[in-house]
Amino acid sequence: MPRGSSSRSRGGGRGRPGPAGLPWTEAVPGPVVLVTGTERLLGERAVARVTALAREQHADLEVTTLDAAAHSPGALDAVASPSLFGEERLAVVTGVEAPGEGFEAEVLRYLAAPADDVVLVLRHAGGQRGKKVLDAARAVPGAVVVDCPPVKRDDEKIAFVGAEVGAARRRISAPAARALVDAVGSDLRELAASCAQLVADTSGTVEVEDVQRYYGGRVEATGFRVADAVVAGHRGEALALVRQAVSTGLDPVPIVAVLALRLRQMALVAGTQGREEDVARALGMQPWMVGRTRRELRGWSPAALGAGVVVLAEADEAVKGGGRDPVYALERAVLALCASHER
Repeated sequence: MPRGSSSRSRGGGRGRPGPAGLPWTEAVPGPVVLVTGTERLLGERAVARVTALAREQHADLEVTTLDAAAHSPGALDAVASPSLFGEERLAVVTGVEAPGEGFEAEVLRYLAAPADDVVLVLRHAGGQRGKKVLDAARAVPGAVVVDCPPVKRDDEKIAFVGAEVGAARRRISAPAARALVDAVGSDLRELAASCAQLVADTSGTVEVEDVQRYYGGRVEATGFRVADAVVAGHRGEALALVRQAVSTGLDPVPIVAVLALRLRQMALVAGTQGREEDVARALGMQPWMVGRTRRELRGWSPAALGAGVVVLAEADEAVKGGGRDPVYALERAVLALCASHER
């Protein structure tokens, strides 16, 4: 069967590539499925979803996984060569962002005339390398583009928790979702595992009490608790929480990141007026976050916020290798921020 022919339909619909691509929840098989972005969990889920849908359409689907970083010449050609028995095939190629020698030329040759009985899934985990491959994949007629950007903002993490619990046909209250994010942190894989545990071990709507029961010990010493104490100017509490967090294995880097996030939110909200709902919509925040931030701003002058941003920029460099002692740099930043609040 010659490449480029379309005598067979895969079914299941074609993706809408578009500039922004699809979320992983809408990924479908296509002649080429390009999964981009640094959020590894979502990338894995996109690949798994495409594979599952392809299996539903073709029970005899042959699935092969290749690693572009450890590319062997001819490996892709071998997978995509005409099948003796006519079965549909799916090839997942990981590591497209760091390809081995010869991979780019081989995949570009394939993308110029894709086989009609192969679903080629290319996983590119971000970075500047592989642009020719990305452009060529997007240009394939019927190509499916799936974006898996990093989930960084609090509201995105909370929405992720709600979706995870909702996928299990359960509900979680907004305060409980926030408490879980505070407790577990920003690692999406760990958040997903925590949601699964709560769903398995509780009944009805997941409430704050449920989160406290399973993760209360961690909540007490997370970067978010440190940030709460710092923005309130509670120097002793903030320092104690930092030391407790570090003693339980929490790295100074995410604590500084959370502090920086909180100050950025405060700086954004400081220049706004109007209803919380309107401000939240304009800034991409939740209304309750705007209300909380406005209350926190009562203890901060514009000069203090500006000084705090400088302090955290210096601390960020120090905890990432620019200083001799990351813990000392973090404690120094916490004390300086609390002093700014007091002034």
